[in-house]
Amino acid sequence: MTLSDLIAEHGDWIYAIAFIWAFFEGETFVLFGGLAAAQGVLDPLILFVAVTIGSFCGDQCWFHLGRRFGPVLPQRFVRWRPRVVAPLAWLERYDAWFILSFRFIYGIRNISSFAIGLSAVTWRRFSAFNFLGSALWAASFVATGYFFGGMLGLAVGDLGQDLALAMLAGCTVAFVATRISRLRLAKISK
Repeated sequence: MTLSDLIAEHGDWIYAIAFIWAFFEGETFVLFGGLAAAQGVLDPLILFVAVTIGSFCGDQCWFHLGRRFGPVLPQRFVRWRPRVVAPLAWLERYDAWFILSFRFIYGIRNISSFAIGLSAVTWRRFSAFNFLGSALWAASFVATGYFFGGMLGLAVGDLGQDLALAMLAGCTVAFVATRISRLRLAKISK
């Protein structure tokens, strides 16, 4: 089964998966989607829109969780207070640049949105910069995947589809393994 066969069989679900994956994180899947778009099996514009909205919604969710539940953490964990005050002051001073760029730094996206929720940055300001940042992030990763997918297609032909399918399988295994290990760690720490 090739990538084309998989997408033909599951159709528009690929865009829904891209939305969900971008909601949580998703650099690798978005690159995979760009590669598939270069192969002509996904529409890069629909992929861009799905990933932009998924990224935006995920960051909004984390922001609201930070706004709602974040202020309790420094009160509950007194030792955290000194470590929270200085970064929040920096974040409030450079909020626009931080909101636009944090999603490009692997591994800090969700915690960054949560931290911004702790700060004095308003919901409107965060939403505006978050939407712009999500669109920039989605465009850059879809375009990178598209570019390298086109180059791969020129270099190796159909092997590119098999490689993309292997990348999808690898991403899925990594995602599931990460979730399982986090659930086990959370269960152990209780």
